Amino acid sequence: MLYSLLMYVDTHCHLDFAAFDGSRSELMSACLESNIRHFLVPSTTYMSWQKVAQLALVYPMWRVAFGLHPYFLRSECIENIDKLGDVCEQEKAVAIGEIGLDFWPDAVAVEVQKRFFEAQLSVARELNLPVILHARKSYDVVLKMIRDANHTSGGIIHAFNGSLEQANRFVERGFLLGIGGTITYPRAKKAHRVVQQLGDHAYVLETDSPDMPLHGFQGQINTPLSIPKVAFCLAELRGRIVNDIAKQAKKNLLRLFPKWYEDER
Repeated sequence: MLYSLLMYVDTHCHLDFAAFDGSRSELMSACLESNIRHFLVPSTTYMSWQKVAQLALVYPMWRVAFGLHPYFLRSECIENIDKLGDVCEQEKAVAIGEIGLDFWPDAVAVEVQKRFFEAQLSVARELNLPVILHARKSYDVVLKMIRDANHTSGGIIHAFNGSLEQANRFVERGFLLGIGGTITYPRAKKAHRVVQQLGDHAYVLETDSPDMPLHGFQGQINTPLSIPKVAFCLAELRGRIVNDIAKQAKKNLLRLFPKWYEDER
């Protein structure tokens, strides 16, 4: 099969989630057999930091990030951010995340989100780490806060679904766009137009497992095994061969994380 000749990295997957507790080792084996070789696992809550760190010791192909996700802030204390820098250094985090702003109607109050986001950007600046960004209906505000915080280490915009203008503004700030299952949906015309016009240097591949299933797999648990399908869809949209997409995504990843392969834990 064409996919088996390539090497993939899933740059956003929540493999610590309970959905994988009964199948995690089998899934990792299946991924390796399919040449899906590395995984960036961002945390979402303070309570998840320990589980992510412990699992990363078991699975040396994982890279980890620690942060407080904006959608889950109702159960968080701002004081926990005081511990963020230490855990990132102790556990060799490659980024701060998943952090950002979520302007969905039932999300936490915007001012609360901004306070947490600003504090975590400060930690990222102190440690010179990239950030893994969650930005839902908030791209312009997120970009402004990044500029105001003088964050210069870049990062990844998870599940990017904005305009080409917004995409380019993030890329100019040293960010990569996480491209996932959204592009597999025939009705995602805006997303299709954006990924067709992006520069080669602008993207990485992701799944957001166990969420964001691909077209045709709605209602099923998503896994990193869907990464080749995302790559194939992106190749079709950009008029390229899938091998070129996989190689370019890896090249982009290593530009942001030049030491990605040095620590095999």
